[in-house]
Amino acid sequence: MDNFLSIFIITLGFMVFVFTGIGIKILLKKNGEFAGTCASQNPFLNKEGEACGFCGAEPEEKCKKEES
Repeated sequence: MDNFLSIFIITLGFMVFVFTGIGIKILLKKNGEFAGTCASQNPFLNKEGEACGFCGAEPEEKCKKEES
């Protein structure tokens, strides 16, 4: 039981550390946006070559949301 509790506490501490880091990154980034959010740039997510639903960019184009 002691082994489970120690592993649980370490895991919980690590998760708090990770989520705190992500939260700090969101606070420090301009408008809380992450770079490269256009899914059309990722060939694993866009296998049919569709336009991005977020900004309308084609797979060979740069994300149009970054321009504004």
